[in-house]
Amino acid sequence: MHPKKLKITDYTYELPAERIAQQPLAQRDASKILVYQGGSITEDIYSCLSNHLPDNALLVFNQTKVIHARLLFQKPTGSTVEIFCLEPVAPHKEVSAAMLAKNTTLWKCMVGGAAKWKDGQLLSKTIGENTLTVSMEERYADTFLIEFRWDDTLSFADILQLAGDVPLPPYMRRKATLEDEDRYQTIFAKEEGSVAAPTAALHFTQQLVASFQAKNILTEQVTLHVGAGTFLPVKSTTIEGHTMHAEWIDLPLSTIKSIYRNLHRPIVAVGTTSLRTLESLYWLGAKCFNKIPISLDTISIKQWEVYESLKETPSAEVALQSLIQWMETQQLDRLITQTQILIAPGYEFKIIKGLITNFHQPQSTLLLLVAALIGGDWKVVYQYALDNNFRFLSYGDGCLLWGQ
Repeated sequence: MHPKKLKITDYTYELPAERIAQQPLAQRDASKILVYQGGSITEDIYSCLSNHLPDNALLVFNQTKVIHARLLFQKPTGSTVEIFCLEPVAPHKEVSAAMLAKNTTLWKCMVGGAAKWKDGQLLSKTIGENTLTVSMEERYADTFLIEFRWDDTLSFADILQLAGDVPLPPYMRRKATLEDEDRYQTIFAKEEGSVAAPTAALHFTQQLVASFQAKNILTEQVTLHVGAGTFLPVKSTTIEGHTMHAEWIDLPLSTIKSIYRNLHRPIVAVGTTSLRTLESLYWLGAKCFNKIPISLDTISIKQWEVYESLKETPSAEVALQSLIQWMETQQLDRLITQTQILIAPGYEFKIIKGLITNFHQPQSTLLLLVAALIGGDWKVVYQYALDNNFRFLSYGDGCLLWGQ
């Protein structure tokens, strides 16, 4: 069956509100981890993770950093307008460029209290000696185009850090605290641009990573900037009616070469974003191998093309080699592109063998991805987690899943 025909109601379960973790544990690697392999389930804690990984494995982390994407503006009347930054648009379309922007930038945003914001009205707030001013440029179906203006001595990253709040997920029904400043970032966080954390890596500590050395387990970092679309439920009856959100990948050529050199190792993606990055690299390389015309403006992965568009699907080695050759021909030392890949049952994994991830919401594309990896046993895994007091979603516990 083509993934388009899958019914989202087949990927649901009852998640009691009290099972959604509202706070992180005191110690990151004290979270529980469920280990699934070949139909068997065991459990442990993250500090003992190396006991469940094969020698010579390669763990791939997402080094994106969460930005203070939620900003509050008060109108003269006293009412509040909340702006949630989703993604930049031209002229600073790439996330990295938008974060470095000076003086002005345009972002697609969600706006709470938009009905109170009249067309043409400017809202502003003082940030130290600077003033941040916003204007609503366009209204879309569910989002808005917002222009930000400020003193040009600061970057937009600086502005958000000073003026915004940590964008906790909507199912955490509380305000962000000082603790969240640290705990809603991973220890790998480096490249600013995400509006949600790559939560699978929130469980990792420097001590845990150091424990991998005894088994010759390597680590690598990629960058995919997580968008708010990761929280969107599938509202259509079948997956065909759902538009997958696009997210930015930003990788140096040296990282792609490192992954290519280590394809002989069992590769474990830490988080669905790392997994989507790795599998997208394969398909970008497959397009190069198939000599599909691509340019710096058009290289990307669309929602359905991995199921429909290619004549040949080369090995992972050939695909990555083709991508590396294309980048070298183009004299590129970085790959900056978007992926809209939707991984659902019926997908054949090309690079990863295992996935470390948290427990995801019912009827979500993330749950579809899990089902693609372990088949119908996702129901057994999630029922075990519910029956054995695992904590769910971003600040919850996690699992190590090995593909079939």
